[in-house]
Amino acid sequence: MLTPEQNDLLCRVEGGAPMGAIMRRHWLPVCLSEEVAHNDGPPVKSRLAGEDLVAFRDSSGRLGVLAEHCPHRGASLVFGRNEQCGLRCLYHGWKFDVDGNILEMASEPDGAALMKSLKQRSFPAREAGGFVWAWLGPKEEMREFEPPAWAPQPGIRYAIVKMHAACNWAQVLEGSIDSAHSSSLHSTNMPAAEDVYGSTATEDAWLRPSNDKAPRMQFEPTPYGFRYAALRKPIKNADTHVYVRTTLFVAPFTVLIPPNNRYRLAQMLVPIDDVNTMFYWIAWHPDPAKGITQEAWRKFCGATLGEDLNPDYTKKRTLANRYLQDRDAMKRGDFTGIQGIPTQDMAMWESMGPIADRSKDHPGASDMAVVQFRRIMLAAARKFQETGAVIGAGANRVPHVQLASFEGVVPKTTDWRTLGAGAEPAGATASPAAASPA
Repeated sequence: MLTPEQNDLLCRVEGGAPMGAIMRRHWLPVCLSEEVAHNDGPPVKSRLAGEDLVAFRDSSGRLGVLAEHCPHRGASLVFGRNEQCGLRCLYHGWKFDVDGNILEMASEPDGAALMKSLKQRSFPAREAGGFVWAWLGPKEEMREFEPPAWAPQPGIRYAIVKMHAACNWAQVLEGSIDSAHSSSLHSTNMPAAEDVYGSTATEDAWLRPSNDKAPRMQFEPTPYGFRYAALRKPIKNADTHVYVRTTLFVAPFTVLIPPNNRYRLAQMLVPIDDVNTMFYWIAWHPDPAKGITQEAWRKFCGATLGEDLNPDYTKKRTLANRYLQDRDAMKRGDFTGIQGIPTQDMAMWESMGPIADRSKDHPGASDMAVVQFRRIMLAAARKFQETGAVIGAGANRVPHVQLASFEGVVPKTTDWRTLGAGAEPAGATASPAAASPA
């Protein structure tokens, strides 16, 4: 359980909140590359940690991420004309390039002093792994951009789901690192099967070699956050083997969850503001013979634009319409009656309220990773307040492309810490923030 003060420190990201300051000192995903695929295409509205932004690709293909509201009188640049290497505000015709320089002031006389003295706020932008990324922190603290885990090299096929969650980022992330819930909430999509030896993907399910709903948890702090193993009894050879699923929390907002036989999986749980989150779920595999198409991935997740989602990535299945839960389907054996793994999760997250009241929680043994996440991130927020140090940004940080989760049935003599970590340096130790108690 947390006190209300601790809960605010963990959850709030707007204004001068320490957690928001930590977020801004990491490269943040602004939008999908496909949203700004075309030169001079429609500008895209985004909001990160309470900052309103507009992203666009200019006539020469350069990416721009600007503050959304025109410095003239505050009109939104999302409605602007993207033309001739600049974004023009509709209200009075002021035009800005990707760096925020004012190119034209249609409503002002030639040589106006404002044109030389004023500049729109702009943010450094990069493109990688299917996303446009921006640095919202102080320019003097900007770190070199590093590719995400799913883009270690060019040409890797990845598929991305994007969905809005109407609640705080921390309860979304806690769901992503909660291995135990998948055995119940997602049991229809992840059923137990006797004839598989690891998570096996079909068109509409991930078959599992275990029906154990009460995994044993083991935890290890790391420089990037932590990793843990959920250990379950397999259906076969339970006396000599164990079913291992490892999850990595890569601070402050990324989770590498256990893969299946066809693709690896990552989630980014990005705070839009204090009470809204953008949920991204990425499926990929370095082997070109594996992976999943964008269309198939979104269909599997119940996250197809136009069908399941509105154009702004908000859901058509919402708390207001009870996520279109089908009670007849539940009688026929569907555990939740809610379509799609992400929407099943969001029904739980959003039903907790815009910001979950953790003073009323009663965590159990299966909540070990959730408890550790709270301790680590509260310690990170306090350390930032005291020293300015940012979790996941120190000299001992591990490149994300070297990290990997794991799942499979292995002999009980196997040390799970040796599984799936990829090229993570042996003996890596936790950052001070990660090692500190709450």
